[in-house]
Formats: sequence, C-alpha cells, structure tokens
Amino acid sequence: MAASPRQDYDFRANTNPSDPFSKVPPMSLAAAPRRCLAVILAAGEGKRMCSDMPKVLHRVGGRSMLAHVLAATAEAGATAVAVVVGPERADVAAEARSVRPEARIFEQRDRRGTAHAVLAARECLEEGWDEVLVAFADTPLVTAETFGRMRDSLAAGNVVTALGFEARDPTGYGRLVLQDGAFVAIREHKDATGDERRITLCNAGLMGLSGARAIELLSGIRDDNAQGEFYLTDAVAEARRLGLPVGIVKAGETEVMGVNDRAQLAAAEAVFQNRMRATAMRDGATLTAPETVYFSHDTRLGRDVTVEPNVVFGPGVSVADGAVIHAFSHLEGATVRQGASVGPFARLRPGADLGPEARVGNFVEVKNAQLEAGAKVNHLTYIGDARVGEGANIGAGTITCNYDGFGKYRTTIGKGAFVGSNSSLVAPVTIGDGAYVGSGSVVTKDVPADALAVARARQSIIAGWAEAFRRRMRSAKSS
Repeated sequence: MAASPRQDYDFRANTNPSDPFSKVPPMSLAAAPRRCLAVILAAGEGKRMCSDMPKVLHRVGGRSMLAHVLAATAEAGATAVAVVVGPERADVAAEARSVRPEARIFEQRDRRGTAHAVLAARECLEEGWDEVLVAFADTPLVTAETFGRMRDSLAAGNVVTALGFEARDPTGYGRLVLQDGAFVAIREHKDATGDERRITLCNAGLMGLSGARAIELLSGIRDDNAQGEFYLTDAVAEARRLGLPVGIVKAGETEVMGVNDRAQLAAAEAVFQNRMRATAMRDGATLTAPETVYFSHDTRLGRDVTVEPNVVFGPGVSVADGAVIHAFSHLEGATVRQGASVGPFARLRPGADLGPEARVGNFVEVKNAQLEAGAKVNHLTYIGDARVGEGANIGAGTITCNYDGFGKYRTTIGKGAFVGSNSSLVAPVTIGDGAYVGSGSVVTKDVPADALAVARARQSIIAGWAEAFRRRMRSAKSS
C-alpha cells in the first residue's frame, strides 16, 4: 500500500531533538506536505559479483536492486530522485528511468568516498528540500516504512539522521558512538578505538539530511582518515561541531543487508521471499508449503487463493479470489481470475488470461491466450495466441500451430466448442461456437458453428501385414 505524502509537524509537542531516539510528534494535518529528495548512490563497481552486469542491476524478486530502492523511497514520499552512477553507466541510468522517468542522473568520475558521491548531485541539492534521503542501490530490502521514519526524525528537528542496527557481529561496520546518551559520531571500523569497536550499534550507511543544511554539512567533511576519503558518516560530527541536533533510526539487521557478492544476493532473495510469503498468508492466501513458493515483487494473490508446493510466480502475475494454483506450476505475466484452477505442472506465459472457473491442467502451456469462463484445457496441451470461448473443452495433446517461422497467428475457439484429443489447429483458424473437432485432426480451415470437422486420413486395414513385416525384418537381420 502506497504511503501518503508526509506532512509538516506541529512542533508545539513536547520533544527533545537532541535525543537520538526521541519520539516523533504527531503530524499536523493542516500543514503543507514536506518536499523530499532521494539521492541514490549507484556508482559501485561490484567486482565481487564477478559479473559483466553492474551490481545494482542484479535482481531480487524479479526486480533490480536499484529498482527496489527507487520504489521504496518513492513510496515513502520522495518527490524527486537523483541517481549517482559510475562513468559510462548508461545501463544503470536507463534502469533508473524505467522505474522513475523523472530521475536525474549524475556521474561520479572520481571515487573519493560517499560524501563526495552525494555532492555529485549538488545541482539537485541546491534546489531546496525539506528532507534529503541518501540511500544505496545495493541495499534493496529497506522498506518505505523505515525511510518514512527517517523523514519523521528530520521533520522533528534533527539535521542528520543515521540508520542504525544492532549487529550480531559488528566487525567491519561503522559504529554509532553515543556519549552520555547523546549521538556524537559514526566511526568507521578501521578508525575506531578498541572501546568503540566493542559497540554493537552499527551504521547501516543510509542517512537523512536536512535539505536546508545538506550542502553546508557535506562541504564541511574532510578526508583526514585512514582511506583519505570523504565519508558521508562524518556529517554527524560536522553537525555536532555546528551545534545542530542529530538522531538515529533503528532497523533490523536483515532489512539493512547490503549485497556485495552472489552469496549475499541469495541471502537477500531469501529474506525477500519470506516477506512475500508472510504478506500473502496475512492477506488471506493459503500456502500449503510456504518455503517452496517463490514470488516476484509484484505478485498479487486474492483472498482464499490456495497455492500448493513448488510454485514459482514470475513478474506480472495476479491471482483472483478463490483460485487454486496446484503444485509445480510456473506463472509469468499471467492473470488468473476468480475460482480458476492451474496445474499441477502447468506453465502460464506472458499474456495468459484465465477466466472465472477456467481450468488448466497438468503439462499444459498457455501463452498470449484468453480462456473464457469455464473453459477447460486439462492436460498435455499448448494454447498460444488464441481465444478459447466460454465453456469450451480442449482435449489432451491439442496444439495451436501459431508460428510459421516468420509470424504469429491467432486461433479462435468458440463458446462451447469441443476439440478432440491430439488435434492440431493451424492458425489463423476459427472453430465456431458449439463446433466439434474429431480426435487426431489437423484443422487448416475455419469450422462453422455446430459443425463437425474431421481432418485425418481414412483408416485402412491390411490383414496379416504385421506378421509378414516381422518375418522380412528378422530374415534381413540374420543374413
């Protein structure tokens, strides 16, 4: 569910902005919407992925990691987005614009650190925003709700908000340093003291900045650290130096998981799938073996849908109330309407549209075809580029011959038609309402309504032929 645009706040509420975990005051519904810019850092090379494709274009739940971040920030109310890419990364820019066409692209040619990367989008930052969210395109699991809480922290008066998490093993992570309960700095692991390395509250990398102060804070960051880079994390210390309030928003460790290699990509996929399974069941679907069902980011299941084991939903699938997806079925780009049944061992390809109470059975493939209400295609059949009318029955082994090596052609099967087993319907062809096609027919011409088409050679019987054939073959083999 998309979040509504966040509003300004009534600061008459009792709050302490210097407390990093302070409660956010309630929204004032009369206030004007706050303007938010999302800056997405997508310039990483991802060498550990060992791939010709940029890391941020690798997919989780059928969607690029970059697209996940763009969608979450948009849902959290970011009204504009700047994407920082590496040199000559038109592919990353194109992916960003496919999700948010208004995205502005900036290039980071020199790798001088995360603050340097954010400043690559200076042109956007200068346009005046209430809040700036800085996110990483290789951290795809952060939710819109978490981004929203970061915005809330900024709206409550903090000029910097860091996203933190409690790490089971903090080695390698930046630490969120508190003194007397006040948030004072983020210390990179390599720069941390022994005491600081014992801190388990760690930096997730994502940060919120006051739009009015963003450039001032970023410009004040220095590169006097072990790496000689401009760390975005130093925005906290810079804000403290200026006497400005800073805060922390906490998320779960799995939510802020970054992806740097294939193993971490698989781990992110597992987290994503568990989220989708939980959502499906919470919203009224039955998954008989949840751990074996795989979803795409945009899968939609209605109430009282039943999904049996080992089902895969590719992108673009919606399943209406009361439908059943039987075991070992694969669906992509398909619509399954109320009460329809799919599988087991069925494949619905893009453009498949099953009407109410339609039936697609085992080892049936449907592509770019509409099955109207109550139509039945129960086994061992291919239906492509076709319309199957209401209540029609398609026998086992039937295929629509839709491709001649150059073009695709449509088959139309009318309401209440009956197509016998092992028939080939050579498109373009129409089987009229109520017509019958005899089993084993190869139909190349239209069949009128309520007619019978039989298109096969007349059967001939030659008595004794088989025994004579076997004698000849045995004799030839022995000689």
